[in-house]
Amino acid sequence: MTNGWNATLAVLGSAMWISAAAAPLAPALRAQLDAELQAVVDAPGRELASLSVLALRNGREVYHRQFGRMWIDPSKPDQGQPAHERTMYRIASISKLITTLGVMKLREEGKLDLDRDVGDYLGYRFRNPHFPEVPVTLRMMMSHTSSLRDDGGYYWDAKSNTHLRDVFTPGGRLYGEGKMWAAVAPPGKYFQYANLPWGVIGTIMERVTGERFDRLMRRLILDPMGLPGGFHPADFSAAELADVATLYRKRKTIDGKETWDSAGPWIAQVDDYRAAPPVPRALPDYEIGTNGTLFGPQGNCRLSAAGLAKVMRMLMEGGRSDGKVILKKASVREMLKQHWHVDASGRKGNSDGETGFGKHKHYMNAWALGVQLFLDKSLGEGAGDRLVEPGGFKAMGHLGDAWGLTAAFAFDPKSRHGFIFLVGGPAADPDTHPGAYSGFYRHEERIMTALWTRAILQRR
Repeated sequence: MTNGWNATLAVLGSAMWISAAAAPLAPALRAQLDAELQAVVDAPGRELASLSVLALRNGREVYHRQFGRMWIDPSKPDQGQPAHERTMYRIASISKLITTLGVMKLREEGKLDLDRDVGDYLGYRFRNPHFPEVPVTLRMMMSHTSSLRDDGGYYWDAKSNTHLRDVFTPGGRLYGEGKMWAAVAPPGKYFQYANLPWGVIGTIMERVTGERFDRLMRRLILDPMGLPGGFHPADFSAAELADVATLYRKRKTIDGKETWDSAGPWIAQVDDYRAAPPVPRALPDYEIGTNGTLFGPQGNCRLSAAGLAKVMRMLMEGGRSDGKVILKKASVREMLKQHWHVDASGRKGNSDGETGFGKHKHYMNAWALGVQLFLDKSLGEGAGDRLVEPGGFKAMGHLGDAWGLTAAFAFDPKSRHGFIFLVGGPAADPDTHPGAYSGFYRHEERIMTALWTRAILQRR
């Protein structure tokens, strides 16, 4: 790990944090930030269904606002429910960071060892057939170096009656050609971002506790932190369901197939619970510890920006939240420690990992456990992990992108600056509007730069 990251994480081991109090945001500056974010939401032809943002400066909330509508009435598209402070979103891959908190808690309880062969937990041999002598560990899976990939799928629903043993055992009913295993390098040696490892992680968590993943996460992390939401909307209260945002895209339908159309209607993509209640993800006879993919450890959590801010502050405070110890300081340090990074140039054929994702280039350059480390690299349009246009914000956290949602959770534990944004869906394909200085979408760049400049730096 570089000296810079060592210095950043060292603050988590100190007995006390000393910093200047966060200055309140002046009314004129707040109005300017409101206007800039509203302009992003209302951009002609690139409107956003909704947006929820929150900024922390020196660990204190200085800005928290919502724009647009969390639910749009299909019969009256200019009406619906405005997004509000309690609005929860399906946070997509930021769920991986939340799941990691549960893993670290079970490690503290002695139920998990990050460096043990996961086959010992699963009860069957779990090896990449290209490198059968190399065990796969939780540490590898959480740092995306396990050699697992998504080519063979990463979710099997309740109707499939899936046991993951049949997915990973050669000759098993769902093993197929073994496409879930990469052949480029042995486990632990090569980075490739994937969702599949997290379904395996959820299954392991079930096996060592005898508890269903979604309910286990409530007991371990969400309830102790007082966070509404979670991984299984079918178990939500009526009040919680009413606070879940529907995710949208603007679409047109041709021959039964939806395609992007920025002039078309907002079409619900997921979580339209006013149209129909959530369907339970597991059947009553589900055998705990057989198929954790059911509950989406990789992307199925619902939380609000305020809820994510509590998580962010807990990590900044070395595991404490509202006076409670959620995780030990040592667990937080281990979780945030760099476990993989790209070669120095980031341009040598990605010999130690795949830094791109989809059309995002040089987008993932360093990784901890369930946490991305943003190195502030800018390589021009559509390339790099720079969060804000001026640069200078090296951070850690996670991104989300699914079903129309785009999101970021990014913070620096040393300065205790951070921000969160959650977008409820775009009117136009965001791939057609890439970032000007990074691999982010342009609307994401504009949101993050506005939050950084106005709320955190407090500059006009």
